[in-house]
Amino acid sequence: MIDSRLFRDVLGAYPTGVCVVTALAEDGERYGLVVGSFTSISLDPPLVGFFPDKRSGTWPRIEATGRFCVNVLGSDQLSLCRRFAARSQDKFAELAHGQSPAGLPVLDNAIAWIDCTIERVTEVGDHWLVVGAVEALGKKGEGNPLLFFRGQYHDLALLSD
Repeated sequence: MIDSRLFRDVLGAYPTGVCVVTALAEDGERYGLVVGSFTSISLDPPLVGFFPDKRSGTWPRIEATGRFCVNVLGSDQLSLCRRFAARSQDKFAELAHGQSPAGLPVLDNAIAWIDCTIERVTEVGDHWLVVGAVEALGKKGEGNPLLFFRGQYHDLALLSD
C-alpha cells in the first residue's frame, strides 16, 4: 500500500502549470475551476486533457455545456487562481474578461487560451480524465507561467535563480 502523504510529497517534486478551465451555459451562467493537471495529448488530431476531481461541484456544470476553454495563468495571477479555487456562487463577479471564438470566458492577462469541445470523459481513480478536441487557441503574452511545486505557487523566473 502506498502512503498518500508520501505519494503527494514525491509527486510534488514535479512542477505543474496552473490553469483555469472556463465554460458558459446556455442561460449565460459562467463557470470556472482551477486545474494543475493540464497536458497536451496529441498533435494530430490536436487534443488536450485535464483531470478534475470527482468531488468538484463545478466540473459537472462545465461538462454539461459540452465545451471548455483552458486559460493558462501567468505568474502574476495568483489572486485569480485563489478566486477560482474557492467555493463561491459567482467566481466571475465583477471580473472583467474577454471571449474566445466560441464565446467562452477568456481571463484577462492569461498568457494563453485553448478553446475545446469535450471529446471524452473517462473515470480514473478519484478523478475524471477529460479529453478536449482543440478548436481554437492563442497566446496573449510572453509572461512566465504560474507554477505549483512542492505544495506552493511559484514564478518560473524565481525558481531559476
